[in-house]
Amino acid sequence: MAVEAKPESPAPIGGARRVNRPSVLSIIGLVFAGLFVLVLLRNFISDPQEFINVTLIGFTTGCVFAIVALGYTLVYGILQLINFAHGDVFALSGLFASTIMISVLNLSGDEAVVVVIIGIGATLLITAAFSSSLNASIEFLAYRRLRRQPRLTMLISAVGMSFIVQNISLYFYGVGFYRAPDGLVPTGAAFTIGEVSLGWDKVVVILITVPLLLVLTWLVRSTKQGKGMRAVAQDQDAAAMMGINVNRTISFTFLLAGGLAGFAGVMFLLQFQMRYDTGFELGLIAFTAAVLGGIGNLAGAALGGILIGCIQAWNEGLEHWTLGGDWTRSMVFGILIAILVFRPEGLLGERTPEGA
Repeated sequence: MAVEAKPESPAPIGGARRVNRPSVLSIIGLVFAGLFVLVLLRNFISDPQEFINVTLIGFTTGCVFAIVALGYTLVYGILQLINFAHGDVFALSGLFASTIMISVLNLSGDEAVVVVIIGIGATLLITAAFSSSLNASIEFLAYRRLRRQPRLTMLISAVGMSFIVQNISLYFYGVGFYRAPDGLVPTGAAFTIGEVSLGWDKVVVILITVPLLLVLTWLVRSTKQGKGMRAVAQDQDAAAMMGINVNRTISFTFLLAGGLAGFAGVMFLLQFQMRYDTGFELGLIAFTAAVLGGIGNLAGAALGGILIGCIQAWNEGLEHWTLGGDWTRSMVFGILIAILVFRPEGLLGERTPEGA
């Protein structure tokens, strides 16, 4: 949206210009940022190898957060909607992936490496197809007829769909925890440099995440469908006048976001246990990551996810001047509040005339 430039104010008498002083909120924000950097420096100086190991763990966890955050930011970018059902789609996708691995493909962890690679690849594709279909169905059933209604109406519908998807997961999978078969991904170190090591489970997540981010960036920026998505995000009515099928473009966006949730569900399953309500908390963390990076900005969502993953790992894994694992949730949502107060547009977002 173009904004008319305001004429510059005349300089005060004598030619001196007024110097813009930082606001109180800016000063407070800089103080918090300085304290945060000081804590990291203290831990790095104390034990560099441990600091790097913890950071690598946070980076791989952040990759999962980033993939889920990208789903949030895609939907927000095109509909200005926080799709609260996205986290529950992620959880149901992960549980569905466990069924594919164990009951359909009969993976046990004792297979040859080639079989394991093919099995994980097949699980990713099948789960992505399932989650894409589920997310597109949610858009068609719960959101499409509400687009012209006040945004609050669609937001309430999203909250309702979140509970519905969560209860579907509860009905089919119960309250138990599920994870990938033991031994499917080796638990040993893929490589070690000095005392710094990176496990195979972390390497697999990185090998999935990086190509996925590159393909997504290329799709949105360089393909005809991606240009249509950007046009609809700017102005649905103008895009329709230019011959773009708005309904199909929005459905494609939900398909894409659902596929990302499916990929994230598989990656989470390869590292951790999950159950029907895992998506509630992780979805909120991923939403925080999207806001931190600048919701509606793909690079910002990826950056925010990785930063949140690292912050969580630093708080739980470092020894000096950290609060410990019991405070992780409070820290994450404290960051959300701080971003909304000090920089509402996020780290990479653009400040708009409306202040969004």
